[in-house]
Amino acid sequence: METPHLFLLIFAGLSGSLAQEDLQQKVFVFPVESNSAAVVLTAPISQPLTGFTICLRHYSLLTREYGLFSYATRKLDNQLLVFKPKPNQYRLWLGAVYVTFILPGKKDSKPSWEHICMSWESATGLVALWLDGEPLPRMGLQKGYSISPEASIVLGQDQDSFGGGFVANQSFVGEMKDVYMWNRVLNADEVGLVLSDYVLSDSLINWRALNYEIKGYVVLQPSQTPSPYGVQS
Repeated sequence: METPHLFLLIFAGLSGSLAQEDLQQKVFVFPVESNSAAVVLTAPISQPLTGFTICLRHYSLLTREYGLFSYATRKLDNQLLVFKPKPNQYRLWLGAVYVTFILPGKKDSKPSWEHICMSWESATGLVALWLDGEPLPRMGLQKGYSISPEASIVLGQDQDSFGGGFVANQSFVGEMKDVYMWNRVLNADEVGLVLSDYVLSDSLINWRALNYEIKGYVVLQPSQTPSPYGVQS
């Protein structure tokens, strides 16, 4: 009589889209340029978003453009897109318009992990970018706008249609980890905590309890660089 329940537990464990998995000290490796490789995320979004913060770490040697975090709806593919046009730029698309942050030159040009937090709020239209815990001057975009909750959320690609339309020369090649999303703007103290690997409550997407499904050639692996902050609870 217990066999059906056991089957359901096994099935849930095998399907990334059904299981909440703690990915601490793990990374998604996107090994090659591809028009099919992606990680699809599921988030409990039932109401239009009037604010958000997205945080993640990534490491890539690419010099061309690529998508990091794509949130598409059936009516609009670039509903929300965190995009990297050039090595020294980050771009936020919101409702088919965008702002671009141009980063100051680094004294040390050695490739390394980058931690970003990108936020926006409808009330002011302000967009903030934090790079490795340091804020850049805020910019304005889509004041009064709201984001549809009917979402297809994808890592490592730029959706040109709902759940697809990937283009190989805009795909991410590298490693990604510590992906989070909230339906509000984090303050400076909270960004500092996220940078230090602390887990904040009330997240829509939580790396420590991630609902995901791998599509194509993406590999989940242990991180090669242990957290400098130690294991946080």
